[in-house]
Amino acid sequence: MYKALLRPILFAFDPEKIHHFTFSLVKFTSKIPGIQALYRSLYVIDDKRLERNLFGITFKNPVGLAAGFDKNAVLYNELANFGFGFIEIGTVTPKGQEGNPKKRLFRLQEDKGIINRMGFNNEGLKAAITQLKKNKGKLIIGGNIGKNTQTRPEDYTKDYLECFNALHPYVDYFVLNVSCPNVGSHAKLNDKDYLEELIGAVKTANTGFKVQKPILLKIAPDLNNGQLDEIIDLVKTTGLDGVIASNTSTDREGLKTPKATLEAIGNGGLSGQPIKSKSTAAIKYLADKSQKAFPIIGVGGVHSATDALEKISAGADLVQVYTGFIYEGPQLVKSINKALLTATS
Repeated sequence: MYKALLRPILFAFDPEKIHHFTFSLVKFTSKIPGIQALYRSLYVIDDKRLERNLFGITFKNPVGLAAGFDKNAVLYNELANFGFGFIEIGTVTPKGQEGNPKKRLFRLQEDKGIINRMGFNNEGLKAAITQLKKNKGKLIIGGNIGKNTQTRPEDYTKDYLECFNALHPYVDYFVLNVSCPNVGSHAKLNDKDYLEELIGAVKTANTGFKVQKPILLKIAPDLNNGQLDEIIDLVKTTGLDGVIASNTSTDREGLKTPKATLEAIGNGGLSGQPIKSKSTAAIKYLADKSQKAFPIIGVGGVHSATDALEKISAGADLVQVYTGFIYEGPQLVKSINKALLTATS
């Protein structure tokens, strides 16, 4: 029903406006008596065989919602009714910011992809915490954190630490977002020496809490094997808990969308089916080269159960969806979990 009836209507309008409309619609309908139970009956599979234990955390199932969808943690309680095993909120920055000028979100329907240059638009740390205090404990919540656009390079670490310390009581794991192509000073955030400094500072802060939270690094899909080797070494030397592979891509090779359309859209991060193979290749390389030394969350181009199983076969312990959720609808999560059960039976 979603792809046949709802998606054509939704896709007739501006992507960012539809995103906000969909949020309001889910929020509104979830207040109607019986609707949340209906959503759960349609999309949730409760089965112990789907549980995954990573970082000392038990995930109800291995299918999560990637960061960027519920930036401000306003819908995670309602989204829990759509079958997810975990939801990653953010990217959260210390101060609220508008992000890049609109229009900044574009569908590539021929490619089942999206280009965005949102620029870490979010309402800031305090707003996120206000929403996270409403957590009904339905599922695992990850906190994806970053720096404000206007922050000076010498203060980048301070931004990450501010988010980490403030969010620590409210999320189950953290993701250091250093690979988004839509923020300034991207180069420093990918410098190995700086990453060692940043990770070391966050891990030191983590020891100040009674219960320490897992810390993961989100990497770009455009890294070559030499750079992936550096990531493996970085995880080993810093004691990172895991890696998310991968973020959005700046590559435009092989797209069906006309070149003129792409030029009119301009810069931004590409997600969805066009980056599926690249993301899966990065997962396989990390898993094989490290001899599965650390957990990997696979994301990028998961539009079907087959796509998810490919990521897991390549070495991913968990998978996340975002663009696939938009193109395929909420049934996607259930179809992946059903396929996982079939594969284990």
